[in-house]
Amino acid sequence: MASELYDLSVPALLRGFTAMSGFLDKARDWADANGVAHSQLLEARLFDDMAPLTGQVQRASDAAKFAAARLGGVEAPSMADSETSFAELQDRIARTVAFLKTVPRAAIDGREDADIEVKTPSRSLHFKGLPYLTGFALPNFYFHVTTAYAILRHKGVPIGKMDYLGGI
Repeated sequence: MASELYDLSVPALLRGFTAMSGFLDKARDWADANGVAHSQLLEARLFDDMAPLTGQVQRASDAAKFAAARLGGVEAPSMADSETSFAELQDRIARTVAFLKTVPRAAIDGREDADIEVKTPSRSLHFKGLPYLTGFALPNFYFHVTTAYAILRHKGVPIGKMDYLGGI
């Protein structure tokens, strides 16, 4: 029986980007209202060996586009990781969302047993479709969304759990 893998993936990723876009807007507005340089937020990180806010958005984008591409058997768009402003991060989110919306449901549904390979600089990881989505792709995506949220909260941006959840 074919799964509805699409329903477990694309809508969750889209919702995560809606939330992320919203809390990035709130961060920009808060910085402007409080005389905080945007760079203080964009370059902020939770710990020295972690990516800054810009990198967290870029990695969330990568996690989402590669999840949809691997599950759907399509090519993910290349993005240069050159964003340095809130506007550029919002554009990256918009381009990622636009790509996700092009991946057909029929390309993803029923691929719970598809062979998925994730190549990293040090090794290759092998999954079946459903375990890839639930045990790797979605946790990876939410790690970066959560870390972006935590960076902003740590810097004093007045966002809360409902901002993270995307305004249920």
